[in-house]
Amino acid sequence: MRKLTYFIACSIDGFIGDPSGDATSMLRFVDEEFIDFLKAEYPETMATHGRRALGLDDLPNKRFDTIVQGRVSYDLALKEGITSPYAHLREYVVSSTLTESPDPNVEIIADDLVGKVRELKAEDSEFGVYLCGGAKVAAQLLDEVDELVIKTYPIVYGSGMPMFGSGVAISDFTLESVRTFGNGVLVRTYSRKR
Repeated sequence: MRKLTYFIACSIDGFIGDPSGDATSMLRFVDEEFIDFLKAEYPETMATHGRRALGLDDLPNKRFDTIVQGRVSYDLALKEGITSPYAHLREYVVSSTLTESPDPNVEIIADDLVGKVRELKAEDSEFGVYLCGGAKVAAQLLDEVDELVIKTYPIVYGSGMPMFGSGVAISDFTLESVRTFGNGVLVRTYSRKR
């Protein structure tokens, strides 16, 4: 059984974006030290167009071969004319309103999200499944999440989109590691307490 990892960026106060879901203010903390960390540990979490801009197209996947993301997350790329933001992965977008995929590399999950993710986790693969967001999708999949990798940026939003949507049950995780960066960013890794 492979892992579902919620790899997410958030503010100190636990928001993954402002009330509209915009998280671009966190980008100012993505410096050379942090990019080196991503290249070494999580290269596949960098969007294809970002990898291309940095000359990193040829980086091999280390942890994931599949991504699941919500419609709001996917819309950020669509607004820029990017229909396959993670072309180096198998892409799934969770949406009840997007009836047809704008890209042959992107499959829409319109219903039974939990069933589809369980199917993906049951596949025989050395790689895990990357849950990119957003809050509503993460809330629906909380019981399926095996690992949390939380990139906490030294910024406070005050309000916004929480890491998990409302109505989630209490879930216990065990802290596995904390990595600190010179610019104040923390990357905490938790595993589900079973």
